[in-house]
Amino acid sequence: MKKSFLRKVTSLALITVMSGAVLAGCGSAHTENRSDDEVAVQAETGEAENATPEIVETEIPLADAPSKVPGAPYFTKGVYANYAEELENPTKHYFYVFNEETYGYTADGDNNGIGLPFGVEQTDGSVKFFFGGEGDGEGNLIITAVDNGVVHGYFEDIPERALVFEPVAGADADSFSAENYVNGAAESVYHNANGWSVKYDADLFEITQENNKVAIVYSGEGAGTNMVFVVYDVDMNGEQARDEFAKGYGAKANTYEQNFPGTTDVIGYWAELASSGEGSGLYEYVVTRDYMGGYLAFEVTGHDCGDDTVDKPIHDLLTAIIDSITFE
Repeated sequence: MKKSFLRKVTSLALITVMSGAVLAGCGSAHTENRSDDEVAVQAETGEAENATPEIVETEIPLADAPSKVPGAPYFTKGVYANYAEELENPTKHYFYVFNEETYGYTADGDNNGIGLPFGVEQTDGSVKFFFGGEGDGEGNLIITAVDNGVVHGYFEDIPERALVFEPVAGADADSFSAENYVNGAAESVYHNANGWSVKYDADLFEITQENNKVAIVYSGEGAGTNMVFVVYDVDMNGEQARDEFAKGYGAKANTYEQNFPGTTDVIGYWAELASSGEGSGLYEYVVTRDYMGGYLAFEVTGHDCGDDTVDKPIHDLLTAIIDSITFE
C-alpha cells in the first residue's frame, strides 16, 4: 500500500513539472508585449509551478510485538521432560520434577530414577538452580522463549547447548516415577526406603504405604481380596515372624525353609495355607527373612473363585511380584 502511494505522488509531481514547462513556453511568446513587472510575475509564477513537491515519508510505529519471554515464574509445580532442542524426535527419559516453584529434583528414567535435589530462584529472564543443595552446584538457565508452557533456554556456562523443558501432561509431581514413565505401566517398579524393590503392573495393582507396611493390592476382577502385604519390623527375627504368621493360619499351615526370593545365600522362612476349595477360596502364604536387625516379610493373600481362567492369571501376577524381589 505504501509503495502504491509513493508511485501516485511521483506521477503527480511529473505532471506538475510538465504543465509548468508548457505554460512557461506559451508565456515566452507574449513577453514582448508585457511590462517588466508582468514578466517578473510570470517568471516567479513559472518557477513556482516548476518546483517539485517535497515528499516526506513518515514511519508510523507498529504496536510492540509480544515478547517471547514473559516474566517469571517459568516453572510451576509439575514434571518437565528435558532434552536438547536440536533433536527432531527426542526420547523423554530425563526429567525435572518441581514439587513447588522453589524446589524439586532431577530424575533419570534410564537409571532407576536417580537424580539430584535442587533449589530454584526464578527471576525475569533466568532461573538459577542450586543442585544438591545451595552452594554444592549452581546452574543459571537463560530463558529464550516460552511457548504454551514449554520452556526454551540454555545454561549460562554452555550457551551452545539449547535445551527444552516440556511439561509432561497428567504427571503428578508428588507421585511421579521417571523409571515407570519410561518403562511403562506393565514394567513398573516400586522402591522402598528400606532397600528392597519389586516389579508390578501399575494398571492392575495399587500401592499404599504406611510407616513400615506396604500393601500391593490387585485392582482387577477377582474373588475377594488379592494382595501382597509387606512389613519390616525389629521386634523379632525372620524365623520367629514366620512362626507368628503360621499360628494365624491355623493348624493346617505348612512351614519350611528355602532361599529367600532374589537371593542365593539368604534363608527364607516360609508358611503356607492352601485353599480348601470351599467357601471364599482363601489361600495365604508368607516368606520372611532376617533383615536389618529384625525381619522382612512378604505375605500373599488371595481368593479363588473356582474358575481357572480367572484364578490362574491372578496367581501368576502375585507370584511374579514375589519372584521380582531385589535388594539395593
